[in-house]
Amino acid sequence: MCITVQTLRSYGYCSVNMAFMEVFLQVSSTGTIICCLLLLLVVYLLFFKSQRDENEPPGPKPLPLLGNLLMLDINKPHLSLCEMAKQFGPVFTVYLGPKKVVVLAGYKTVKQALVNYADEFGDREITPLFHDFTKGHGIIFANGESWKEMRRFALTNLRDFGMGKRQIEEKIIEETCHLREEFEKFEGKPFETTQLMNYAASSVICAIVYGRRFEYTDPHLRSMVDRANESVRLSGTASVQLYNMFPFLGPWLKNWRQLMKNLELDIKEISELVSSLRQSLNPQDLRGIVDSFLIRKQTAEESGEKNSLFHKENIVYTIGNLFIAGTDTTSTTVRWSLLLMAKYPHIQDRVQEEIDQMIGGRQPVTEDRKNLPYTDAVIHETQRLANIVPMSIPHMTSCDVHFNGYFIKKGTCIFPLLMSVLWDEDEWETPHTFNPGHFLDERGRFIKRDAFLPFSAGRRACPGESLARMEFFLFFTSLLQHFRFTPPPGVSEDDLDLTPAVGFTLNPAPHKLCAVKRL
Repeated sequence: MCITVQTLRSYGYCSVNMAFMEVFLQVSSTGTIICCLLLLLVVYLLFFKSQRDENEPPGPKPLPLLGNLLMLDINKPHLSLCEMAKQFGPVFTVYLGPKKVVVLAGYKTVKQALVNYADEFGDREITPLFHDFTKGHGIIFANGESWKEMRRFALTNLRDFGMGKRQIEEKIIEETCHLREEFEKFEGKPFETTQLMNYAASSVICAIVYGRRFEYTDPHLRSMVDRANESVRLSGTASVQLYNMFPFLGPWLKNWRQLMKNLELDIKEISELVSSLRQSLNPQDLRGIVDSFLIRKQTAEESGEKNSLFHKENIVYTIGNLFIAGTDTTSTTVRWSLLLMAKYPHIQDRVQEEIDQMIGGRQPVTEDRKNLPYTDAVIHETQRLANIVPMSIPHMTSCDVHFNGYFIKKGTCIFPLLMSVLWDEDEWETPHTFNPGHFLDERGRFIKRDAFLPFSAGRRACPGESLARMEFFLFFTSLLQHFRFTPPPGVSEDDLDLTPAVGFTLNPAPHKLCAVKRL
Protein backbone atom coordinates (compact mmCIF):
# COMPACT_ATOMS: atom_id res chain seq x y z
CA MET A 1 0.00 0.00 0.00
CA CYS A 2 1.50 3.34 -1.07
CA ILE A 3 1.13 6.07 1.58
CA THR A 4 1.65 9.69 0.56
CA VAL A 5 1.61 12.96 2.42
CA GLN A 6 -1.63 13.81 0.59
CA THR A 7 -3.17 10.57 1.83
CA LEU A 8 -2.22 11.43 5.39
CA ARG A 9 -3.77 14.86 5.05
CA SER A 10 -6.96 13.29 3.75
CA TYR A 11 -7.17 11.28 6.98
CA GLY A 12 -6.97 14.47 9.01
CA TYR A 13 -3.35 14.62 10.15
CA CYS A 14 -2.79 18.20 11.32
CA SER A 15 0.07 20.39 10.10
CA VAL A 16 1.63 20.16 13.56
CA ASN A 17 2.59 16.55 12.92
CA MET A 18 3.07 16.61 9.15
CA ALA A 19 6.76 17.54 9.34
CA PHE A 20 7.58 14.31 11.16
CA MET A 21 5.50 12.22 8.74
CA GLU A 22 7.08 13.88 5.71
CA VAL A 23 10.56 13.14 7.01
CA PHE A 24 9.54 9.55 7.75
CA LEU A 25 8.13 9.06 4.25
CA GLN A 26 11.29 10.51 2.69
CA VAL A 27 13.43 7.78 4.19
CA SER A 28 10.98 4.89 4.40
CA SER A 29 11.58 1.50 2.84
CA THR A 30 10.72 -2.00 4.00
CA GLY A 31 14.02 -2.38 5.83
CA THR A 32 13.83 1.10 7.31
CA ILE A 33 10.29 0.51 8.59
CA ILE A 34 11.35 -2.74 10.26
CA CYS A 35 14.32 -0.99 11.89
CA CYS A 36 12.09 1.82 13.08
CA LEU A 37 9.63 -0.64 14.61
CA LEU A 38 12.46 -2.41 16.43
CA LEU A 39 13.83 0.93 17.58
CA LEU A 40 10.37 1.88 18.78
CA LEU A 41 10.21 -1.25 20.93
CA VAL A 42 13.69 -0.71 22.37
CA VAL A 43 13.02 2.93 23.19
CA TYR A 44 9.72 2.01 24.82
CA LEU A 45 11.40 -0.61 27.00
CA LEU A 46 14.28 1.65 27.94
CA PHE A 47 12.58 4.97 28.48
CA PHE A 48 8.86 4.72 28.97
CA LYS A 49 7.92 1.38 30.51
CA SER A 50 8.83 2.39 34.08
CA GLN A 51 6.62 4.76 36.04
CA ARG A 52 7.69 8.30 36.78
CA ASP A 53 9.84 8.90 39.83
CA GLU A 54 7.69 10.04 42.71
CA ASN A 55 9.30 13.48 42.95
CA GLU A 56 9.75 14.07 39.21
CA PRO A 57 7.97 17.16 37.83
CA PRO A 58 4.55 16.30 36.40
CA GLY A 59 3.76 16.35 32.70
CA PRO A 60 1.77 14.73 29.92
CA LYS A 61 2.14 10.99 29.41
CA PRO A 62 4.61 10.30 26.58
CA LEU A 63 4.16 7.91 23.69
CA PRO A 64 6.91 5.43 22.82
CA LEU A 65 9.60 7.02 20.64
CA LEU A 66 7.49 10.10 19.85
CA GLY A 67 7.23 11.27 23.44
CA ASN A 68 4.92 14.28 23.49
CA LEU A 69 5.63 15.42 19.94
CA LEU A 70 2.04 15.02 18.81
CA MET A 71 0.99 17.56 21.44
CA LEU A 72 3.40 20.23 20.16
CA ASP A 73 3.39 22.63 17.27
CA ILE A 74 6.96 21.90 16.18
CA ASN A 75 7.16 25.21 14.30
CA LYS A 76 6.09 27.12 17.44
CA PRO A 77 6.94 24.89 20.41
CA HIS A 78 7.09 27.86 22.81
CA LEU A 79 3.35 28.41 22.38
CA SER A 80 2.57 24.75 23.05
CA LEU A 81 4.79 24.72 26.15
CA CYS A 82 3.13 27.86 27.53
CA GLU A 83 -0.26 26.14 27.20
CA MET A 84 1.09 23.04 28.95
CA ALA A 85 2.31 25.21 31.85
CA LYS A 86 -1.29 26.25 32.48
CA GLN A 87 -2.19 22.60 32.98
CA PHE A 88 0.90 21.16 34.69
CA GLY A 89 2.30 24.14 36.56
CA PRO A 90 5.51 26.20 36.41
CA VAL A 91 7.82 23.15 36.55
CA PHE A 92 6.87 20.23 34.32
CA THR A 93 8.35 17.42 32.26
CA VAL A 94 7.89 16.95 28.54
CA TYR A 95 9.44 14.42 26.16
CA LEU A 96 10.72 15.68 22.82
CA GLY A 97 10.88 12.31 21.15
CA PRO A 98 12.81 10.10 23.57
CA LYS A 99 14.53 13.13 25.16
CA LYS A 100 13.34 14.24 28.57
CA VAL A 101 13.11 18.00 29.13
CA VAL A 102 12.09 19.94 32.24
CA VAL A 103 10.36 23.22 31.40
CA LEU A 104 10.46 26.23 33.74
CA ALA A 105 7.64 28.73 33.27
CA GLY A 106 6.78 32.10 34.81
CA TYR A 107 8.96 34.91 36.16
CA LYS A 108 9.29 33.67 39.73
CA THR A 109 10.26 30.13 38.72
CA VAL A 110 12.69 31.09 35.94
CA LYS A 111 14.45 33.73 38.04
CA GLN A 112 14.71 31.40 41.02
CA ALA A 113 16.34 28.72 38.87
CA LEU A 114 18.72 30.94 36.88
CA VAL A 115 19.72 33.31 39.71
CA ASN A 116 19.21 31.52 43.05
CA TYR A 117 20.26 28.15 41.61
CA ALA A 118 22.71 29.59 39.10
CA ASP A 119 25.31 26.83 39.40
CA GLU A 120 22.82 23.96 39.42
CA PHE A 121 21.07 25.19 36.26
CA GLY A 122 24.13 26.81 34.71
CA ASP A 123 25.39 24.22 32.22
CA ARG A 124 24.50 24.35 28.54
CA GLU A 125 22.52 21.57 26.89
CA ILE A 126 24.49 20.68 23.76
CA THR A 127 21.90 19.43 21.29
CA PRO A 128 23.09 17.53 18.20
CA LEU A 129 22.75 20.67 16.08
CA PHE A 130 24.65 22.84 18.57
CA HIS A 131 27.39 20.20 18.68
CA ASP A 132 27.53 20.24 14.89
CA PHE A 133 27.88 24.01 14.97
CA THR A 134 30.77 24.33 17.45
CA LYS A 135 32.06 20.89 18.55
CA GLY A 136 31.99 22.14 22.16
CA HIS A 137 34.13 25.22 21.44
CA GLY A 138 33.27 28.93 21.65
CA ILE A 139 31.18 30.76 24.24
CA ILE A 140 27.54 29.83 23.56
CA PHE A 141 27.38 26.08 23.00
CA ALA A 142 30.11 24.93 25.37
CA ASN A 143 30.66 23.82 28.97
CA GLY A 144 33.50 23.31 31.43
CA GLU A 145 36.82 25.10 31.49
CA SER A 146 36.78 25.95 27.80
CA TRP A 147 33.47 27.80 28.18
CA LYS A 148 34.62 29.60 31.34
CA GLU A 149 37.88 30.72 29.76
CA MET A 150 36.29 31.86 26.48
CA ARG A 151 33.49 33.71 28.28
CA ARG A 152 36.00 35.51 30.52
CA PHE A 153 38.07 36.38 27.47
CA ALA A 154 35.04 37.64 25.53
CA LEU A 155 33.71 39.75 28.41
CA THR A 156 37.12 41.27 29.13
CA ASN A 157 37.79 42.14 25.51
CA LEU A 158 34.30 43.42 24.80
CA ARG A 159 34.88 45.86 27.64
CA ASP A 160 38.46 46.64 26.56
CA PHE A 161 37.35 47.41 23.02
CA GLY A 162 34.63 49.75 24.16
CA MET A 163 31.45 47.89 25.15
CA GLY A 164 29.40 50.36 27.19
CA LYS A 165 31.98 53.14 26.64
CA ARG A 166 32.32 56.21 24.48
CA GLN A 167 34.71 54.32 22.21
CA ILE A 168 32.08 51.92 20.92
CA GLU A 169 29.36 54.58 21.06
CA GLU A 170 31.25 56.50 18.39
CA LYS A 171 31.37 53.42 16.17
CA ILE A 172 27.64 52.85 16.55
CA ILE A 173 26.89 56.51 15.82
CA GLU A 174 29.04 56.27 12.69
CA GLU A 175 27.00 53.26 11.66
CA THR A 176 23.68 55.06 12.21
CA CYS A 177 24.84 57.67 9.70
CA HIS A 178 25.60 55.03 7.09
CA LEU A 179 22.26 53.36 7.75
CA ARG A 180 20.32 56.60 7.37
CA GLU A 181 22.01 57.24 4.05
CA GLU A 182 20.85 53.83 2.82
CA PHE A 183 17.28 54.46 3.99
CA GLU A 184 17.26 57.83 2.20
CA LYS A 185 18.08 56.15 -1.13
CA PHE A 186 14.58 54.65 -1.20
CA GLU A 187 13.06 58.18 -1.22
CA GLY A 188 10.08 57.13 0.87
CA LYS A 189 9.21 54.13 -1.29
CA PRO A 190 8.51 50.69 0.28
CA PHE A 191 11.52 48.48 1.06
CA GLU A 192 12.46 45.46 3.17
CA THR A 193 14.49 46.44 6.24
CA THR A 194 16.08 43.03 6.90
CA GLN A 195 19.34 43.20 4.98
CA LEU A 196 20.21 46.80 5.80
CA MET A 197 19.60 46.33 9.52
CA ASN A 198 21.66 43.14 9.49
CA TYR A 199 24.50 44.86 7.65
CA ALA A 200 24.48 47.73 10.16
CA ALA A 201 24.51 45.49 13.24
CA SER A 202 27.15 43.23 11.66
CA SER A 203 29.41 46.17 10.87
CA VAL A 204 29.38 47.18 14.53
CA ILE A 205 30.34 43.72 15.78
CA CYS A 206 32.97 43.45 13.01
CA ALA A 207 34.49 46.74 14.18
CA ILE A 208 34.91 45.19 17.63
CA VAL A 209 36.01 41.73 16.49
CA TYR A 210 38.16 42.50 13.45
CA GLY A 211 39.03 46.12 14.22
CA ARG A 212 37.31 47.60 11.16
CA ARG A 213 33.82 48.06 9.78
CA PHE A 214 32.75 46.59 6.48
CA GLU A 215 30.97 48.52 3.75
CA TYR A 216 27.49 47.20 3.01
CA THR A 217 28.68 46.30 -0.49
CA ASP A 218 31.60 44.22 0.83
CA PRO A 219 31.21 40.63 -0.40
CA HIS A 220 32.60 39.23 2.88
CA LEU A 221 29.94 41.06 4.90
CA ARG A 222 27.12 40.17 2.52
CA SER A 223 27.97 36.48 2.37
CA MET A 224 28.45 36.19 6.16
CA VAL A 225 25.19 38.00 6.90
CA ASP A 226 23.16 36.12 4.30
CA ARG A 227 24.37 32.76 5.58
CA ALA A 228 23.76 33.78 9.18
CA ASN A 229 20.19 34.81 8.33
CA GLU A 230 19.55 31.54 6.55
CA SER A 231 21.07 29.48 9.37
CA VAL A 232 18.98 31.22 12.04
CA ARG A 233 15.85 30.58 9.97
CA LEU A 234 16.64 26.93 9.20
CA SER A 235 17.59 26.19 12.82
CA GLY A 236 14.01 26.77 13.86
CA THR A 237 12.33 24.66 11.19
CA ALA A 238 10.41 21.51 12.05
CA SER A 239 12.82 19.17 10.26
CA VAL A 240 15.83 20.51 12.17
CA GLN A 241 13.93 20.23 15.46
CA LEU A 242 13.30 16.60 14.57
CA TYR A 243 17.00 16.14 13.82
CA ASN A 244 17.78 17.23 17.39
CA MET A 245 15.46 14.48 18.62
CA PHE A 246 16.48 11.84 16.07
CA PRO A 247 20.03 12.64 14.85
CA PHE A 248 20.16 9.62 12.53
CA LEU A 249 17.79 11.54 10.21
CA GLY A 250 20.44 14.18 9.44
CA PRO A 251 21.74 12.93 6.08
CA TRP A 252 18.19 12.78 4.72
CA LEU A 253 17.21 16.30 5.76
CA LYS A 254 17.73 19.08 3.23
CA ASN A 255 17.74 21.81 5.87
CA TRP A 256 20.39 20.05 7.96
CA ARG A 257 22.60 19.56 4.89
CA GLN A 258 22.29 23.25 4.06
CA LEU A 259 23.21 24.23 7.62
CA MET A 260 26.34 22.09 7.43
CA LYS A 261 27.24 23.68 4.10
CA ASN A 262 26.81 27.14 5.62
CA LEU A 263 28.95 26.14 8.59
CA GLU A 264 31.75 24.95 6.32
CA LEU A 265 31.72 28.25 4.42
CA ASP A 266 31.63 30.26 7.67
CA ILE A 267 34.69 28.45 9.01
CA LYS A 268 36.54 29.03 5.75
CA GLU A 269 35.71 32.75 5.64
CA ILE A 270 36.51 33.40 9.31
CA SER A 271 39.81 31.51 8.96
CA GLU A 272 40.80 33.65 6.00
CA LEU A 273 40.01 36.90 7.84
CA VAL A 274 41.96 35.74 10.90
CA SER A 275 44.90 34.74 8.72
CA SER A 276 45.04 38.19 7.08
CA LEU A 277 45.01 39.86 10.51
CA ARG A 278 47.76 37.56 11.76
CA GLN A 279 50.06 38.71 8.97
CA SER A 280 49.84 42.34 10.10
CA LEU A 281 49.60 41.71 13.84
CA ASN A 282 51.21 44.36 16.07
CA PRO A 283 51.20 43.59 19.82
CA GLN A 284 51.54 47.32 20.56
CA ASP A 285 48.45 48.26 18.54
CA LEU A 286 45.61 45.79 18.98
CA ARG A 287 42.79 46.44 16.53
CA GLY A 288 40.12 44.12 17.90
CA ILE A 289 39.25 40.89 19.67
CA VAL A 290 40.94 38.73 17.03
CA ASP A 291 44.28 40.49 17.64
CA SER A 292 43.90 39.97 21.37
CA PHE A 293 43.19 36.27 20.88
CA LEU A 294 46.15 35.84 18.53
CA ILE A 295 48.48 37.43 21.10
CA ARG A 296 47.21 35.05 23.81
CA LYS A 297 47.67 32.12 21.44
CA GLN A 298 51.17 33.25 20.49
CA THR A 299 52.17 33.75 24.14
CA ALA A 300 50.95 30.25 25.04
CA GLU A 301 52.93 28.71 22.18
CA GLU A 302 56.14 30.60 23.01
CA SER A 303 55.95 29.63 26.68
CA GLY A 304 55.37 25.97 25.80
CA GLU A 305 52.00 25.97 27.57
CA LYS A 306 50.31 22.65 27.10
CA ASN A 307 46.57 22.24 26.59
CA SER A 308 46.07 25.94 26.03
CA LEU A 309 42.46 26.83 25.26
CA PHE A 310 43.58 29.60 22.93
CA HIS A 311 43.69 27.43 19.82
CA LYS A 312 42.40 27.62 16.25
CA GLU A 313 39.03 26.00 16.91
CA ASN A 314 38.19 28.32 19.80
CA ILE A 315 39.06 31.47 17.87
CA VAL A 316 36.94 30.42 14.88
CA TYR A 317 33.90 29.37 16.89
CA THR A 318 34.13 32.25 19.38
CA ILE A 319 34.19 34.75 16.52
CA GLY A 320 31.30 32.93 14.86
CA ASN A 321 29.30 33.07 18.11
CA LEU A 322 29.94 36.79 18.56
CA PHE A 323 29.10 37.57 14.95
CA ILE A 324 25.79 35.76 14.74
CA ALA A 325 24.66 36.79 18.24
CA GLY A 326 25.74 40.40 17.71
CA THR A 327 23.97 40.56 14.37
CA ASP A 328 20.68 38.71 14.72
CA THR A 329 19.35 39.87 18.08
CA THR A 330 20.07 43.57 17.57
CA SER A 331 18.87 43.80 13.97
CA THR A 332 15.77 41.73 14.72
CA THR A 333 14.80 43.94 17.67
CA VAL A 334 15.25 47.16 15.68
CA ARG A 335 13.15 45.73 12.84
CA TRP A 336 10.40 44.88 15.31
CA SER A 337 10.53 48.44 16.65
CA LEU A 338 10.11 49.99 13.20
CA LEU A 339 7.24 47.65 12.36
CA LEU A 340 5.53 48.53 15.65
CA MET A 341 5.96 52.26 15.00
CA ALA A 342 4.31 51.89 11.59
CA LYS A 343 1.47 49.86 13.13
CA TYR A 344 0.89 52.25 16.03
CA PRO A 345 1.41 55.77 14.59
CA HIS A 346 0.11 57.49 17.75
CA ILE A 347 3.00 55.91 19.69
CA GLN A 348 5.43 56.96 16.96
CA ASP A 349 4.05 60.51 17.31
CA ARG A 350 4.86 60.60 21.03
CA VAL A 351 8.37 59.20 20.51
CA GLN A 352 9.20 61.76 17.84
CA GLU A 353 7.73 64.60 19.87
CA GLU A 354 9.91 63.65 22.82
CA ILE A 355 13.03 63.33 20.65
CA ASP A 356 12.33 66.71 19.03
CA GLN A 357 11.87 68.41 22.40
CA MET A 358 14.84 66.88 24.20
CA ILE A 359 17.39 66.42 21.39
CA GLY A 360 16.29 68.53 18.45
CA GLY A 361 18.41 68.08 15.36
CA ARG A 362 21.69 67.00 16.95
CA GLN A 363 22.91 63.40 16.96
CA PRO A 364 21.40 61.33 19.81
CA VAL A 365 23.91 59.91 22.30
CA THR A 366 23.57 57.29 25.01
CA GLU A 367 23.45 59.92 27.72
CA ASP A 368 20.12 61.12 26.27
CA ARG A 369 18.36 57.98 27.43
CA LYS A 370 17.64 59.37 30.92
CA ASN A 371 15.85 62.37 29.35
CA LEU A 372 13.69 60.24 27.03
CA PRO A 373 11.49 58.19 29.38
CA TYR A 374 8.73 57.49 26.86
CA THR A 375 11.20 56.51 24.14
CA ASP A 376 13.02 54.26 26.61
CA ALA A 377 9.70 52.68 27.59
CA VAL A 378 8.90 51.99 23.91
CA ILE A 379 12.31 50.36 23.46
CA HIS A 380 11.81 48.11 26.50
CA GLU A 381 8.25 47.24 25.51
CA THR A 382 9.46 46.26 22.03
CA GLN A 383 11.96 43.85 23.56
CA ARG A 384 9.31 42.46 25.88
CA LEU A 385 6.58 41.92 23.29
CA ALA A 386 8.90 40.80 20.48
CA ASN A 387 10.16 38.03 22.75
CA ILE A 388 12.76 37.07 20.15
CA VAL A 389 14.33 34.13 22.05
CA PRO A 390 11.15 32.64 23.58
CA MET A 391 12.71 29.45 24.99
CA SER A 392 16.13 30.91 25.72
CA ILE A 393 18.96 28.56 24.71
CA PRO A 394 18.54 25.21 26.49
CA HIS A 395 20.31 24.76 29.83
CA MET A 396 21.34 21.56 31.60
CA THR A 397 21.57 20.68 35.27
CA SER A 398 25.16 20.37 36.44
CA CYS A 399 24.20 18.13 39.38
CA ASP A 400 21.20 16.50 41.03
CA VAL A 401 18.96 19.29 42.29
CA HIS A 402 15.86 19.58 44.49
CA PHE A 403 13.83 22.47 43.12
CA ASN A 404 10.34 23.65 44.08
CA GLY A 405 9.62 20.31 45.72
CA TYR A 406 10.77 18.24 42.73
CA PHE A 407 13.87 16.17 42.11
CA ILE A 408 15.72 16.87 38.83
CA LYS A 409 18.63 14.62 37.89
CA LYS A 410 22.06 15.78 36.81
CA GLY A 411 22.31 16.16 33.04
CA THR A 412 18.62 16.95 32.52
CA CYS A 413 17.83 19.34 29.68
CA ILE A 414 16.14 22.52 30.96
CA PHE A 415 14.02 24.98 28.97
CA PRO A 416 13.79 28.34 30.81
CA LEU A 417 10.71 29.61 28.97
CA LEU A 418 11.55 33.31 28.60
CA MET A 419 8.28 33.91 26.79
CA SER A 420 6.42 32.94 29.96
CA VAL A 421 8.46 35.59 31.82
CA LEU A 422 8.05 38.43 29.34
CA TRP A 423 4.34 37.63 28.91
CA ASP A 424 3.64 36.58 32.50
CA GLU A 425 0.05 37.55 33.30
CA ASP A 426 0.96 38.01 36.97
CA GLU A 427 3.68 40.53 36.13
CA TRP A 428 2.34 42.56 33.19
CA GLU A 429 -0.95 44.44 33.05
CA THR A 430 -1.59 43.72 29.35
CA PRO A 431 0.99 41.04 28.51
CA HIS A 432 -0.21 40.31 24.96
CA THR A 433 -0.48 43.88 23.68
CA PHE A 434 2.04 46.61 22.92
CA ASN A 435 1.85 48.92 25.92
CA PRO A 436 4.78 51.26 26.74
CA GLY A 437 2.91 52.08 29.95
CA HIS A 438 4.36 48.87 31.39
CA PHE A 439 7.57 50.86 31.94
CA LEU A 440 6.13 54.20 33.05
CA ASP A 441 4.82 55.37 36.41
CA GLU A 442 1.80 57.62 36.91
CA ARG A 443 3.96 60.71 36.31
CA GLY A 444 5.41 59.41 33.05
CA ARG A 445 8.80 58.53 34.51
CA PHE A 446 10.61 55.41 33.33
CA ILE A 447 10.53 52.48 35.77
CA LYS A 448 12.45 49.22 35.73
CA ARG A 449 10.55 45.95 35.89
CA ASP A 450 12.03 42.85 37.52
CA ALA A 451 10.32 40.54 35.02
CA PHE A 452 12.09 42.21 32.09
CA LEU A 453 14.57 39.46 31.19
CA PRO A 454 15.03 39.47 27.39
CA PHE A 455 18.76 38.73 27.84
CA SER A 456 18.07 35.86 30.26
CA ALA A 457 19.79 35.83 33.68
CA GLY A 458 22.43 34.03 35.73
CA ARG A 459 25.63 32.44 34.47
CA ARG A 460 24.36 32.17 30.90
CA ALA A 461 23.02 35.71 30.53
CA CYS A 462 23.96 37.37 27.25
CA PRO A 463 27.55 38.70 27.57
CA GLY A 464 26.83 41.45 25.03
CA GLU A 465 23.78 42.89 26.79
CA SER A 466 25.19 46.39 27.34
CA LEU A 467 26.38 46.54 23.72
CA ALA A 468 22.97 45.45 22.44
CA ARG A 469 21.17 47.99 24.66
CA MET A 470 23.39 50.81 23.39
CA GLU A 471 22.96 49.79 19.75
CA PHE A 472 19.20 49.50 20.00
CA PHE A 473 18.85 52.91 21.64
CA LEU A 474 21.11 54.74 19.18
CA PHE A 475 19.72 53.06 16.06
CA PHE A 476 16.10 53.56 17.14
CA THR A 477 16.38 57.19 18.22
CA SER A 478 18.46 58.18 15.20
CA LEU A 479 16.05 56.57 12.73
CA LEU A 480 12.94 57.98 14.42
CA GLN A 481 14.58 61.41 14.53
CA HIS A 482 14.98 61.45 10.74
CA PHE A 483 12.18 59.27 9.34
CA ARG A 484 8.46 58.66 9.64
CA PHE A 485 7.74 54.94 9.23
CA THR A 486 4.50 54.01 7.50
CA PRO A 487 2.94 50.98 5.77
CA PRO A 488 3.27 50.81 1.97
CA PRO A 489 0.60 52.65 -0.05
CA GLY A 490 -2.67 50.73 -0.01
CA VAL A 491 -1.77 48.91 3.23
CA SER A 492 -3.39 50.01 6.49
CA GLU A 493 -1.86 49.84 9.96
CA ASP A 494 -4.30 47.04 10.79
CA ASP A 495 -2.92 45.01 7.87
CA LEU A 496 0.60 44.93 9.33
CA ASP A 497 1.02 41.43 10.73
CA LEU A 498 2.86 40.93 14.04
CA THR A 499 2.94 37.14 13.68
CA PRO A 500 6.66 36.17 13.75
CA ALA A 501 8.35 34.04 11.13
CA VAL A 502 9.60 30.56 11.99
CA GLY A 503 13.25 30.49 13.07
CA PHE A 504 15.62 29.97 15.98
CA THR A 505 14.80 33.57 16.92
CA LEU A 506 11.42 35.20 16.29
CA ASN A 507 11.88 37.63 13.40
CA PRO A 508 9.10 39.73 11.92
CA ALA A 509 7.44 38.05 8.96
CA PRO A 510 8.63 39.45 5.60
CA HIS A 511 7.20 42.92 5.10
CA LYS A 512 7.97 46.32 3.60
CA LEU A 513 7.87 49.76 5.17
CA CYS A 514 8.22 53.31 3.92
CA ALA A 515 10.82 55.53 5.58
CA VAL A 516 9.57 59.04 4.82
CA LYS A 517 12.17 61.69 5.55
CA ARG A 518 11.00 64.17 8.19
CA LEU A 519 11.33 67.88 7.50
